[in-house]
Amino acid sequence: MTEPALDGLVDALRHLPGVGAKSAQRIAFHLLQHDRGGAQRLASALTHALQDMRHCVRCHTFTEAEVCSTCLDPRRDARQLCVVETPADQAALERSGSFKGLYFVLMGRISPLDGVGVGDIGAIRLLERAADGVVEEVILATGFTAEGEVTAHALATALRAQGLKVTRLARGVPAGSELEYVDLSTIAHAMGDRR
Repeated sequence: MTEPALDGLVDALRHLPGVGAKSAQRIAFHLLQHDRGGAQRLASALTHALQDMRHCVRCHTFTEAEVCSTCLDPRRDARQLCVVETPADQAALERSGSFKGLYFVLMGRISPLDGVGVGDIGAIRLLERAADGVVEEVILATGFTAEGEVTAHALATALRAQGLKVTRLARGVPAGSELEYVDLSTIAHAMGDRR
């Protein structure tokens, strides 16, 4: 015998990335049986985020204000604009402490097989943002997947046509790794991008 409320919770949890049917059921049972307070906090936080979060009008990341705190920070170098696929990518770059410029978040990447084209990822807003007269360099920090490479190529072509300097993140052998365990494509790119 199934319960509609439980089935609904399990189905909702299955929409999370990497959560299958068994994991969703395990999470649902845990929340209901052992952590009802945590479940209530989760529900409240989701409701709050859905009501209050929006896209920054300048960089397109998530924020509660019209303009995010990164875009408003006067210590950031407005001459550099780093383009990332997702807010998670932006957060990873921020954690590294290696970039002090501004961002533009595409909220996706070009994927012809999935029907996602240039117009579906915020490319037009990026081109407008990069043409503000302040941006001098656009750093393409899309993933090194086939879709990320296609996205970087399409954006680089359009941005260079606007007279902007366009660079791409370097790729290569991760620090602390041994060559025998690194995939051949990574080794080939590292050799080609050596300095």
